[in-house]
Amino acid sequence: MPFELSLRYSTPLTPISDLDEVLREFLRMIGYLPDGEDGRGSEGPIAQSLALRLVRECLLRELSRPWYAEELAAVLKTSKPTVYRHINKLKALDLLEEVGGAADGKGRKGYRLRYGNLARAWDFTEANAQNALKRYRETVNHLQELIERRPAEMPARSAPLVRTAARDRGGR
Repeated sequence: MPFELSLRYSTPLTPISDLDEVLREFLRMIGYLPDGEDGRGSEGPIAQSLALRLVRECLLRELSRPWYAEELAAVLKTSKPTVYRHINKLKALDLLEEVGGAADGKGRKGYRLRYGNLARAWDFTEANAQNALKRYRETVNHLQELIERRPAEMPARSAPLVRTAARDRGGR
């Protein structure tokens, strides 16, 4: 699964003391929650969205507990495919880890924030972002080298042949 993070230059949310407001804005800033007008997303008010409830009511409520897709679907009153869609978004941000599997005796995978700690989970996300930016930088440097190596005046590319209807029919 590819790493995917939305980067926005913004003021830290440190002056805000309301946990729900900070969580909602943070998840919106990193691209997990949609940008909705008037605090609304495609499913209705963001504050009541399944995406936010998954994080707030499950993953942040019991940080070290692994959550299974069936449990999340029951708590959130939704389907397992919907739960997996949201789990995959959080995994793409590299915030979740899989736990369990054969160790739980049932072969099920559970999901929780990495290390059961949001700040430590964010360390992974931040490291991935730094690596992605480093790779972009390498590509930009390579592009710059290619630009500098090209001849001062590049010949104009020949225009594509334009066919006319008369020529296509065998006429002139």
